[in-house]
Amino acid sequence: MNGEELGLMHFWRAGDIVTHSLAWLLLAMSVVSWYFILAKAWSAWRMRRSAGSALDRFWAARSLPEAIETLRREDPEQVFAPIADKAHRAVQMQSDASLAGSVNRNELITRVLRQEMTQTSARLESGLTFLASVGSTAPFIGLFGTVWGIYHALIQIASSGQVMIDKVAGPVGEALVMTAAGLAVAIPAVLAYNAFTRINRVMLAELDGFAHDLLALMTTGSRIDSGAPDALRTSLPETSQTIRAVGH
Repeated sequence: MNGEELGLMHFWRAGDIVTHSLAWLLLAMSVVSWYFILAKAWSAWRMRRSAGSALDRFWAARSLPEAIETLRREDPEQVFAPIADKAHRAVQMQSDASLAGSVNRNELITRVLRQEMTQTSARLESGLTFLASVGSTAPFIGLFGTVWGIYHALIQIASSGQVMIDKVAGPVGEALVMTAAGLAVAIPAVLAYNAFTRINRVMLAELDGFAHDLLALMTTGSRIDSGAPDALRTSLPETSQTIRAVGH
């Protein structure tokens, strides 16, 4: 076996259905992982870029319908706009025979805010479970491929009846490629998972504060102005405790 025969193509030709299946599995995991990484990176960038200005323009609006319409335009990822829209609809809901109409307005708005925050949290966290799974399993998939490749290499060496360094180095070195492939798939997934988890935690904290301000606004009917959020927080401490439980 000369130097030109040693390489990835030789490893691929020498592999069996198990190593080929593991290689294709790692490739598929890598492709899907990078899809989630790029898609969520783009989404996170859009959220962080527009969050501050969107909320500022919301509270600067002269009326709640105008504020909600402004938030729809300024919130490209629709993180804050749906919760404001649902809260506004809850305020306008008339009493009827349904379960929603049988509760008082404060409880109805709190329930709507809780549901919308749960849905938003689930949407922001979509794909993170897959990244975590790839980060934790890909190294072991690669390690299994390495063990399987070394096992077959040792069988070939034993069958030849000769133990020579060139007979061992080539097959073992090529089998270790699977371990490297597993790490190459896992490392970006782990780094991305940690980064997106932190971004989501910050965004959900901002959403929690916005939901608190909305609840205070809807229950007091105070006019929206630049000082409204702080004034409403100090006037309703028990409301603050209620809405803080929404995000947990």
